Amino acid sequence: MPSSNHQNDAVHQGNTMPLKRAMSTRHLVMISLGGAIGTGLFLGSGEVIAQTGPVGAIIAYIFGGLIAYMVMLCLGELAVHMPVSGSFGAYAKQYIGPGTGYTITWLYWLTWSVTLGTEFTAAALLMQEWFPHISMWIWTLIFGGVVFGLNMISTRLFAESEFWLSLVKVVTVIAFIVLGLMAILGAVSYQGYTSAPLFSNLTAQGWFPEGLFPIFATMLIVNFAFSGTELIGVAAGETKDPAKNVPKAINTAIFRLLIFFVGTIVVISALLPHQAAGLAAEGVSSSPFVTVFNQIGIPYAEDIIRFVIITALLSAANSGLFAASRMMWSLSHQKQLPQIFSKVNARGIPYIAVMVTMLGAMPGLLSEQFAPETIFKNLLGVAAFTMVVVWMSICLSQFNFRRQWYKQGKTVQDLGFAAPLFPIVPILGFVFCFITCLSMVFDPEMLAGFIGCMIFIVLCYLSYYMIYHKKS
Repeated sequence: MPSSNHQNDAVHQGNTMPLKRAMSTRHLVMISLGGAIGTGLFLGSGEVIAQTGPVGAIIAYIFGGLIAYMVMLCLGELAVHMPVSGSFGAYAKQYIGPGTGYTITWLYWLTWSVTLGTEFTAAALLMQEWFPHISMWIWTLIFGGVVFGLNMISTRLFAESEFWLSLVKVVTVIAFIVLGLMAILGAVSYQGYTSAPLFSNLTAQGWFPEGLFPIFATMLIVNFAFSGTELIGVAAGETKDPAKNVPKAINTAIFRLLIFFVGTIVVISALLPHQAAGLAAEGVSSSPFVTVFNQIGIPYAEDIIRFVIITALLSAANSGLFAASRMMWSLSHQKQLPQIFSKVNARGIPYIAVMVTMLGAMPGLLSEQFAPETIFKNLLGVAAFTMVVVWMSICLSQFNFRRQWYKQGKTVQDLGFAAPLFPIVPILGFVFCFITCLSMVFDPEMLAGFIGCMIFIVLCYLSYYMIYHKKS
């Protein structure tokens, strides 16, 4: 079983050097919150409410949080035992099979490089509302340049910038929940209501106005909202004292996200008719956050929220570029990609991998010519699906790892961190993620993305066996 020291020492070849351990718990927690509080919450939450109704959305997000927590517990056990950059691919390679490890690493790279496209597209759409005469692709290039710069300077600067960018989002979400609850309870006035709306809106049109099926159908969007939490696993290889910091960060991040997401859904659902919560014709700026702040009477609400959402999107892109470039570094380090991708500069940054991953943001430039909303939804579908497949691999890796651990005559007490209730947690996590993947098949708008993902997976396995057989 390779230890973390072995993993990090193995990198001293040619131009490659180990990635630096420069992150603390506060960085880890904020990176995972930063990865998660992005498009999924500010824009996706309204879409879920519109499709499922208020109570359905609350159930979907609680269930999504539970799935994410099960996956993160599995990841925590693996990351503490084997803290390496490019973690899920390394775990899948060791505990499922080398072809799967290779494919999972590429899938996670695809998840985040596609997410870069969604984040830059959405941020450019928002900037266009302030500056309608400036072309969208110019904004995409500007944002790309900023995120690229933050990732290239140093891991420490990346972690620090992510901490502050995430803080802006966290403060906004808390303010939204607090002000929203005050409006619900009548402590602040809310346009269109003479008495406090309280919680009657939640069930005004029945418990499940759209039926039960949409709860299942929207699970992909909900799981995408929680994606980013697994960044803790990627960052474990660059974290001080992973045995202490990783489990702490996982618990903190998941419970904060549950409070933020469910609190947000309750506020939006209580204050807006559920049909009005989705993305309207005006596009991305019709975020339910803007509507609620406007009706509470916050001056410049639209501008404030637009600024916060842009910050949120850039922060998620910042985390995404970090994660995807580490995956590419990992493939190269394992000699499954040309050695050039594992080259790191004097500051310990895999700069070639960062540059190539930035190309994943290119689909964002297409939105000038095609319908941005359509591109946005398709990119979102691809990113969400690949993410959930990666989550399935984490559950399966932990299941196989623990069985091997017991076969070697070791006990749970010998583990630095153990996921509870084995084997229930990995099995349920895997099954629920699989069901979520199936939901993509039932959404006609996402079917093209689903087929594209399946082709990508097949190509990954084919390319792995071609490379592998060439070598052997």
